[in-house]
Amino acid sequence: MRAAFVSLALAMAASARPMRRDATALANGQATITLNTQYQSLTTSSPCTEGEDACVNGKFSQCVSGSFVLQSCAAGTICAAIPLDSPSSGTLTTCTTQTDLDTRLAAVRTAVTSTADTGSVADATSVGALSTTDITTNATADSTDAQSSLLLDSRVIATGFLQNGQSKSPRYSLSCHLRLIGIVDVQEAGQVASLTSNNNFINYCLTQSVPITNGLQLLGGSCNPAPIGTIPAVTKMPSSKFSNPANGDTIPANTDFTISMNVNNLITGNFVNADESYFAAPQQVDASSGQIIGHTHVVMELLSGLGQTTPTNPQVFAFFKGVDTAAVGGAVTVDVTAGVPDGAYRLCSINSSSNHQPVIVPVAQHGALDDCVYPATAAVEAKANAKTTKTAAKGSASKKGGK
Repeated sequence: MRAAFVSLALAMAASARPMRRDATALANGQATITLNTQYQSLTTSSPCTEGEDACVNGKFSQCVSGSFVLQSCAAGTICAAIPLDSPSSGTLTTCTTQTDLDTRLAAVRTAVTSTADTGSVADATSVGALSTTDITTNATADSTDAQSSLLLDSRVIATGFLQNGQSKSPRYSLSCHLRLIGIVDVQEAGQVASLTSNNNFINYCLTQSVPITNGLQLLGGSCNPAPIGTIPAVTKMPSSKFSNPANGDTIPANTDFTISMNVNNLITGNFVNADESYFAAPQQVDASSGQIIGHTHVVMELLSGLGQTTPTNPQVFAFFKGVDTAAVGGAVTVDVTAGVPDGAYRLCSINSSSNHQPVIVPVAQHGALDDCVYPATAAVEAKANAKTTKTAAKGSASKKGGK
């Protein structure tokens, strides 16, 4: 079977002629029935082509290393082939409801029947052959460059997105060879169900009442359709650590000083136009080093004191700088011209990909990818020291009075 494709909303021009639309709808419907019939005879030992999608024993299946890997559909859904909406050619194998399947095939019959009297499409016998006897399969589409096509290649469909994480399901490692790594059944207290999708959430932003991000920094919120992108190996997760100022250091008030920070596993100095391409492309990983391609930032926030425990306001900061240059000897530097006013500060890094999104790593449990230190100017340090001394003296006097 040919590689499957899922149609996006704009897959074809809206000006396609009615005759072609009807012919396409009929072909899609007939292909759906054919595929569903084929899937009835498939078993877990049936031969398959790498990346092929199918329905085996009523479960969504994908061919991995020459064998079908089965995943149960969510409650109330079935695995089936469904016809793509005309004018897109092909079918899609997915988990869907019986009602959805029936509705799609009914729409095909309606579209074809409406023009059958004119002789522009197939005869009534062909139309009547469309039924919901079965379901399943690979969608096909005209061959185009995958990176400019408006079709989703089935080879990148993440079948794991069908799971909401709330029920037992087999999990597999799909590296060189298929390897079952366990049954997932982690109903932790407070755990919520994940959103699910059979098409990689390609039209998710249609469900949101905010504008598309579109490469812009929209202050009122937005929905970004760009995928997360490439994720590095656990051995290549980035990390940073300030060397100047160090935690607890005294910095001069209103005086130039230089921030120095060591960075590991991040190819720094790579940033795009934040006014036009913000979050507008996936995270990239360098093929040779395996490291995320990106850059870093430093930000200083004024605190009420070194003992502040209330959260800061991210919209307010005393100093911010994106580091445009590549690290030298594993370290980046930033000059703070004229310094900062008297006060206690939190100084943090923000390690990012080229399109300014925070770096994404492969595991949930990991050490901090960024660093924060708490420096203060001399006046604040002196005040804090005086308070400490006074408290200590008061405590000492109290002890003497009790003897």
